[in-house]
Amino acid sequence: SAEAIRSGAVGSGTCDLSRFGPPPLRAVLSLEDAGFNILLFLPLGIAIGSVQGRRARAGLFGAAFALSPLIELIQLLATGLDRACQSSDVFDNLTGLVAGLVIGSVVAWLAGRAGLAGGAGVGPGVSDR
Repeated sequence: SAEAIRSGAVGSGTCDLSRFGPPPLRAVLSLEDAGFNILLFLPLGIAIGSVQGRRARAGLFGAAFALSPLIELIQLLATGLDRACQSSDVFDNLTGLVAGLVIGSVVAWLAGRAGLAGGAGVGPGVSDR
């Protein structure tokens, strides 16, 4: 991103820590880097939210939650990739993941109430055990 280039974080083995927290609304609505990072993880959150079974959903969410920091760690350590490690990317990705989880959970709940997918939500038939 432009802020990573300005701070010299691209391919340097350093991490741009200039933003901790959610992106400003204008950055999301104008589809800058923050908006694209949110959109990147939104489908994953929707898919996880639609999975039946609390334990399965919790396990998938935990793995997905770890994915964004892992990506940034790889970008930090693998300088040959010429990528930037940015704390803002982690927050943006997690924002998309959580928003998608809420959307997927609501859709699954509505589908269950409407009697779709056997009345138990949508997604693979994973039990709560």
